[in-house]
Amino acid sequence: MQLTVSDLTFSYGGPDVLRDVSFTVDAGERVAVLGPNGVGKSTLFRCLLGFLTPQRGGAAIDGRNVRTLSRRELASMLAYIPQSYHPAFDHTVLESVLMGLGAQLGPFDTPNRQQEDAALRTLSSLGIEALAARGCLRISGGERQLMLLARALTQNARMLVMDEPTANLDYGNSFRVMQRVQALSREGYSVIFSTHEPNQAFRYATKVLALKDGRVLAFGSPAEVLTPGLLETLYGVPVAVTQIEAGGQTFCVCTPYA
Repeated sequence: MQLTVSDLTFSYGGPDVLRDVSFTVDAGERVAVLGPNGVGKSTLFRCLLGFLTPQRGGAAIDGRNVRTLSRRELASMLAYIPQSYHPAFDHTVLESVLMGLGAQLGPFDTPNRQQEDAALRTLSSLGIEALAARGCLRISGGERQLMLLARALTQNARMLVMDEPTANLDYGNSFRVMQRVQALSREGYSVIFSTHEPNQAFRYATKVLALKDGRVLAFGSPAEVLTPGLLETLYGVPVAVTQIEAGGQTFCVCTPYA
């Protein structure tokens, strides 16, 4: 499955929020959308999800414009994981995950035993099967993000759009969520995630989309895109990029300096 964004331009009525944005995401890729606050990351995601109509250009999945797809068709291809989730009711974790079947069930259908078993297997694959009967208001932020990821996987879409998936998570939960994202891409899932952390893009992205003032500054591998010069252009502070060895692997990391 391939997502193609071509010359996407969007405005809320004033200056363009996004202008001539173009990139592609192939199966198994993890694309980090990076840029300062207000650059248009969330607006880009709303366009991908079909919630907003661009003034020019657009997004297509396997050649089909997302604006021409029904909500059910789009849900079968693309799942959305928000950066925060504040449920009104204390549904169990399993019930919350089964809500991902909405596009597959009729208006009066309920999940069958096979679907419940599949949802439990998904929870098990994410390491949170013990939470299945617990209320979703009584779990931690990291557990809730994993629950939302399980709900997206239950949706059976092969492309995941994640809006700052580790926002407000502690260091350990952030690592665990992104490790699962990395594992999913090895299974063929495509992942697009926004982040304010260049080091997260270095660590987990196969490609980086750098946005500034609604335009694409660069698109490519983290090593190609995340240079000290580009990071300074994005954030307005000097940045040093270095390499470290850990666990038998080499990682690029960056740090700002005065």
